[in-house]
Amino acid sequence: MTTNTSTHSTHPKAPRLEFAKSAPKAFRALIALDAAAREGLDPALVELIQIRASHLNHCAYCLHMHTNDARKAGESEDRLHMVAVWREARHFFTEREQAALALTEAMTLVADAGVPDEVYAQAASHFEERELAQVLALICTINTWNRVALSTGKVAGTDER
Repeated sequence: MTTNTSTHSTHPKAPRLEFAKSAPKAFRALIALDAAAREGLDPALVELIQIRASHLNHCAYCLHMHTNDARKAGESEDRLHMVAVWREARHFFTEREQAALALTEAMTLVADAGVPDEVYAQAASHFEERELAQVLALICTINTWNRVALSTGKVAGTDER
């Protein structure tokens, strides 16, 4: 019988800090940024963006939260299952949603190739300037939430933000 003695684990063994309690001003600022970023955007689009970024960041906590929020808002199971493979399932998503998902991927994986001009131009063709700024802010916000959740060892299906 072999025992896994690996020191690398994606799940912390000991509880980590509670971000909201340990950094209340930063937590409140992030909540405010999140609310400001969502303002005026279609709630379904908001959830699609948050789900895709959470996929890319491997954040089970946020993925669980946002897929549940999307279901509560009336999102179909078919579309939720297709977000991770949206390029191969484009007919499930509008051109506007596809542009937002491509921008989400580019911004989330910004270290890989930056945000290509064609990705930005496609998003800009589907969103007015103010909306595009909101989308950019939302993508930044979910990436921050993912990093907080992953760094503090949040577990999917436990207490919500």
